Amino acid sequence: MKYSGWPEKGELVVGKVDEIEDFGAFVDLEEYEDKRGLVHIPEVASGWIKNIRDHVREDERVVAKVLEVDEDAQQIDLSLKDVNDHQRSEKIQEWKNEQKADNWMELAFGEDVDGEQYTAIANELLAAFGSLYDAFEEAAIHGQEALSGTDLSDEEVDAIVDTARENVSVPYVDVTGYVDLESYDGDGVDDVKQALEAASGNGEVPDEVDLEVTYVGAPEYRIRVRAPNYKTAEDELEASVARAREAIEAVGGTAEFHRERRSDEE
Repeated sequence: MKYSGWPEKGELVVGKVDEIEDFGAFVDLEEYEDKRGLVHIPEVASGWIKNIRDHVREDERVVAKVLEVDEDAQQIDLSLKDVNDHQRSEKIQEWKNEQKADNWMELAFGEDVDGEQYTAIANELLAAFGSLYDAFEEAAIHGQEALSGTDLSDEEVDAIVDTARENVSVPYVDVTGYVDLESYDGDGVDDVKQALEAASGNGEVPDEVDLEVTYVGAPEYRIRVRAPNYKTAEDELEASVARAREAIEAVGGTAEFHRERRSDEE
């Protein structure tokens, strides 16, 4: 997504060098529609510059700092020397992330999505999360709940969440569920204990998954799963509940799964 406005003074921007003159280099801004900036030769690099082409080349992607913006003159002054290596690396990664997010938007709503609809959805996500990438990452981790504060329709939210969970890689995902376990015979405590051990996995949980079963308040128990992605987390939560249910029902007990806790106290 390209912005239709102007960059702000002090902002870091990504651009591509498209013309080099003795007095400086012209840079097409990747993030802004039809915007071009100029890096005057003193702003290309520190120290005396004998040949500007020793420092920049055409078609090179650069990160520049916006020094001045003159909308009336249609002029943007940029600096390359005022951007350090850390800033350059972070900005390039941010830009790449937004390229991914643009692609996810197309996957979610189709390449032929109406321009006004696309802009409206994108602006809603930008207002809520600051970037499209962050919006999709939050949707991958927290699902529909992450977008509950936006004005998007249910269909739009579902499209974003489905796309995010198929495409976004996040460091980890946490999911939580609750199961009520009850046994009605004389060994009820032992029966529940065995069901909880079954829910914990009995050594069957994959190494990359962290599964924890804790007591909330009889007969309610919390199951928390941390995994590399949402699908794995949900699959392991479902498997944990299934093991607990199988164990408790084998001795005549019952198991009931629910997403939200029911007890009044933690």
